[in-house]
Amino acid sequence: MTFSIVARCELTGQFGVAISSSSPAVAARCAWARAGIGAVATQNVTNPALGPRMLGALEKGASAAEAVATARQGDDFPNYRQLLAVDVHGGTAIHSGSNALGTWTSAVGHQCVAAGNLLANDGVPKVMIDSFEATSGTLGDRLIAALRAAVDAGGEAGPVRSAGLLIVDKQTWPYAELRIDWLDDGCPIAAVARAWDVYRPQAEDYVTRALNPLAAPSYGVPGDE
Repeated sequence: MTFSIVARCELTGQFGVAISSSSPAVAARCAWARAGIGAVATQNVTNPALGPRMLGALEKGASAAEAVATARQGDDFPNYRQLLAVDVHGGTAIHSGSNALGTWTSAVGHQCVAAGNLLANDGVPKVMIDSFEATSGTLGDRLIAALRAAVDAGGEAGPVRSAGLLIVDKQTWPYAELRIDWLDDGCPIAAVARAWDVYRPQAEDYVTRALNPLAAPSYGVPGDE
C-alpha cells in the first residue's frame, strides 16, 4: 500500500525520506530519520517500532544492512515487513518479506534505495531511483521528483491518499517535515510538493530563529516589523 525512497545527500550530509500511500498518515508511521545517523522506512504491514530500532542500531555504528537485520531479528513477523535504510556512509539496505502485499519490489541507487508494495507495476521503484539521481537541486527537490516519477509510472494499484517528506540536517529536530495525512480528492504528492516549494526558501531561516533569534530575519506575518 506504499512506495517510498530513503536517501542521503552526498554534498550536505542531509538524510531524507519521501513516501506515499493509499493508507492515511503514512509518513507519521513509516518515515524516520536522525541527523548525522541515517534514515529508514518501515512499511507494508507496518510496525512503527522498527523505525527507531533501526536508527538506534545505526547510532551505535551499525551499517544499513546490520540495522535492517537487527530490526528483522527483533520482530515477530518479519515476513510481513518492508524495511529500507541508508547509513552515514551512504550504504543502503532493503528487506521485503515474503508476505509483502501485491506487486512488490525495490531498487538501489547511489546512497538511495526505493521500495513499494501493492504497486501498479514492478518498475516503480527503479523509476524513483532514476529520477532521484537525474534531478539536480536540494535533497528535498530530488525526493519530490522521485515521488512524482512514481505516480507518472503508475504508482500504487489504487489512488494514493497520503504523502510525506522528512529531511534532517545538523540539528536534533527535522529540517523539514511536511505531510498530507489524508486527501479525498486530488494528489497528496502534489500537495506536499507545493508545501515544499513554499517551505524551501524559508527552511534556513527557521533554523536561525531556533539557534539565534537575534539574527533571525523578519517573520513575514501581519504585525511583524
